[in-house]
Amino acid sequence: MKIGLMISLRHGSDMDEKFRNAAELELSACQVSCYEVELYTKENAERIITAAKKYGILITALWAGWSGPQEWNFYAGPETLGIVPKAYRFTRMKELLMASDFAELLGVTDIITHVGFLPENPNDPDYTGTVAAIRNLALYMKKKKQYFLFETGQETPTTLVRTIEDVGTDNLGVNFDTGNLVMYGKANPVDALDILGKYVRNVHCKDGVYPVCGKNLGKEVTIGTGKVDFPRIIEKLKALNYTGPLIIEREHAGDKKIQDIILARDILRSLI
Repeated sequence: MKIGLMISLRHGSDMDEKFRNAAELELSACQVSCYEVELYTKENAERIITAAKKYGILITALWAGWSGPQEWNFYAGPETLGIVPKAYRFTRMKELLMASDFAELLGVTDIITHVGFLPENPNDPDYTGTVAAIRNLALYMKKKKQYFLFETGQETPTTLVRTIEDVGTDNLGVNFDTGNLVMYGKANPVDALDILGKYVRNVHCKDGVYPVCGKNLGKEVTIGTGKVDFPRIIEKLKALNYTGPLIIEREHAGDKKIQDIILARDILRSLI
């Protein structure tokens, strides 16, 4: 398992510097993330590929964001996030198709996103509409020998498995985010692997605590200080013969971000 981190493509990003920083942290893999779809250009793909080769960083996936409102909580989140909300579904589907084309330029097979708060009720119109949309995306990606990966967190593992089964294509997988499952209060990530394990193609290593109210997510915390049992997670991944990347994701650390990434790297090294 290669240890890596998230590298964001934004307006004005110096991709050479970002990949150099990853190499200086002794990391060997990454996911490239992008929410600004106008940056899905051949020139940017070439800059990323050049930097990745220069510093020996393996790009394991494209984390594809989307435009429009984004409120990461339990009230407005279901109405604004991903392709579940019908108001934004068509536009965001087009953006995910663009992400597939950009991933092809990068030579990357896995495209990841949050699809949104998948309804627990499989008869919900938002559920059936989302399944149809994902099927269209997956079939488009299949022609390019790509995989569509669901980022875990906003739905229960059972609902996610049902969605994968209902979409029904053979190029679906999971980006298993350990912290999200806790922070959204949807599952203990150790137990979630019993349900999702065979679908895991990429992993986000993140720690957090459970929500303490019904409106806001639980907090992200430094790896090793939250509710995620990383020794058991790595043990289960090994039992599943998982050999993919372990991508460190530290979103809200401020000045401590680099320190926390180094700590996470060292913890993961000791476990693998």
